[in-house]
Amino acid sequence: MKKQITKKNKILQLGITGGIGAGKSTVCKIFETLGIAVYDADTRAKLVMTTDKILKQELKKAFGEEVYLSENEINRDFLVKTVFSNQDNNEKVKLLNSIVHPAVGRDYQNWYNENAAKSPYLLKEAALMFESDSYKVLDAIIVVHAPLEERIKRVLQRDSHRTEEQIKAIISKQLPESEKLKRADFVIYNDASHSLIKQVLELHEGVVERM
Repeated sequence: MKKQITKKNKILQLGITGGIGAGKSTVCKIFETLGIAVYDADTRAKLVMTTDKILKQELKKAFGEEVYLSENEINRDFLVKTVFSNQDNNEKVKLLNSIVHPAVGRDYQNWYNENAAKSPYLLKEAALMFESDSYKVLDAIIVVHAPLEERIKRVLQRDSHRTEEQIKAIISKQLPESEKLKRADFVIYNDASHSLIKQVLELHEGVVERM
């Protein structure tokens, strides 16, 4: 473990983040096999965006009716092209985040209330953990790191609707990798040189020992 954790919360809450394609979800699945409850902020955000009536109204007001294909389906292609494709248009990204992040924060609190007693500690997974400032209320942050070329390759294989240019545009809106690593309390390397399972087990055992 890189450092001692200074607990801010009664129930230990760790954040896990990394750039698109870094492999956060894969790392979280390993934690889940160890009995750790994981809140997937990106997946929950998609759910909230189709179920929270107030949020839906705010998104339509900000980006137009086209933001939804139907009552319960986000127009993801429209959002990507409108918000992320223009590398110089950071204001639209900030606007989207300012609408979605508070709603996800409320959803996380509800999830926390349901899971706090079921897991030795909790994990919150989010791509924009530093950008949204949600890291400030967590006890420590894990950054999943992978080489840029490998990340782009993974996303192209995973998301057939995205182009390499769109992926690079999304990356350009995220905090630079060097800054993420600088802010990290722990780093998990998802490349050909390190075992993911070994790294997660060592981190998990270290966390439990210090609780």
